[in-house]
Amino acid sequence: MDTATRIGRLIGPLRRAVLRTRRIEGLPDLPEAQIELLRSLAEDGPCTPREVAGRLRIAPSTVSNLVRAMTASGLVERTPSATDLRTVRLAASPKALDMLGRYDRVSTGALRRALDELGPERREVLERALPVFAELLTVLEAQSQPGAASVGSPGEPVRGTGQEPVRETGQEPGRENGQESGQESGAV
Repeated sequence: MDTATRIGRLIGPLRRAVLRTRRIEGLPDLPEAQIELLRSLAEDGPCTPREVAGRLRIAPSTVSNLVRAMTASGLVERTPSATDLRTVRLAASPKALDMLGRYDRVSTGALRRALDELGPERREVLERALPVFAELLTVLEAQSQPGAASVGSPGEPVRGTGQEPVRETGQEPGRENGQESGQESGAV
């Protein structure tokens, strides 16, 4: 089985295993699309539905449907724009921010416990792979854009992404000459 197939088959079960830890702790079972929308609002601050659609790369009508359900659940607050009454600004409610914090604590705790069961060598392998997964996400997102160029071969820049060249050696971005990239990874 090739690497792409193996990664594809592992991602879904891994995500579901992390999501199950949230249910065990009694947290609400929100759809992933709602969690992504809340994360965007929590991290980037209040914005218009069109801005959220652009950030999440989803249709504005999808955002409208999500916001309608999430406003009814008390997770999103809609505030009319001071300059254009046809426009609203969306913000994550205090209830949503609290829930996201709890989600992160529970899932991060579960992942830490699972990582502790792996040996130090295996944890180090995963840590070294994190920048590669971040780069893979960037490439996949760039490929999903209309009119996206194909990804370069080893040694060529990843076209359309502003990313560093693809490496044949497996060397991580930001670790050249033993230097750390300084980027931290977030919890699932």
